[in-house]
Amino acid sequence: MPAPPPPAGGRRRWKHRLSPTLARDRCYARAFRSAGLRQAAVPLPDGAVVHFWLPRPDPALHPVLLLHGFGANATWQWAPFLRPLIAAGLAPFVPDLVFFGNSASPAADRSPAYQSASVAAAMAALPGAPQRYSVVGVSYGGFVAYHLAHAFPAVVERLVLVAAGVCLEEADLASGLFAVDDISEAASVLLPQRPEDLRRLVELTFCKPPKFMPSCFIRDYIRVMCTENVKEKSELLYALISGRKLSDLPKINQGCWKFALRRFAGSSLRKVDSSRPLI
Repeated sequence: MPAPPPPAGGRRRWKHRLSPTLARDRCYARAFRSAGLRQAAVPLPDGAVVHFWLPRPDPALHPVLLLHGFGANATWQWAPFLRPLIAAGLAPFVPDLVFFGNSASPAADRSPAYQSASVAAAMAALPGAPQRYSVVGVSYGGFVAYHLAHAFPAVVERLVLVAAGVCLEEADLASGLFAVDDISEAASVLLPQRPEDLRRLVELTFCKPPKFMPSCFIRDYIRVMCTENVKEKSELLYALISGRKLSDLPKINQGCWKFALRRFAGSSLRKVDSSRPLI
């Protein structure tokens, strides 16, 4: 009689052990720890929990809040930059935005204004929280950073937006400014569930896309990084883009603090010449 097949749980455990994406994820987390950052989960009154990586207390360092983009969590976005930032005299506070990484919320609000309010409340709840800090937002994180600066000017000392098309209008999609025609297509690219969708995302967002991407690695990345909170993240995109008009963008008083904005016509889905850097 043939031996029974091994339990499915054992196969899953071996897949996890052999996952290159999980191995990279552990490396990024190790980079955060080796740079002196520690993890903290900050509960909020509405039931949300914002996960943070926090620096060592050092009054000589200037606090900076780093907000990641849509296709990443905190560690994947910022691990390569931690040591240069600390060497430059900055103390990085690095959260996972709500529905990314280990942050979550029971609230129905999917707006970037809600994201910014959650991050600001979590920062204020930290023991020894800085009174004022700089904010850097990449891509989707730039939209959140803009709303944070508008709603909480007393705490935002400087603002830097990187590849964040805060001047985006929904009509820009249909006009051909982007490589996608509507929100649903944008969601299929930014939340890839198939290898061909991830390949397209890489082609659109990398200045020099890798020439060889094995399908086994792509499927592993999708399984690990792109299958959690897909519904909620899709709703974040719709809340960000649907009906968006430049005239509705809240105005920021630049006289309150130094403001650094590199305006991009669009987000990471903007059509670009892949032979030139995005930034």
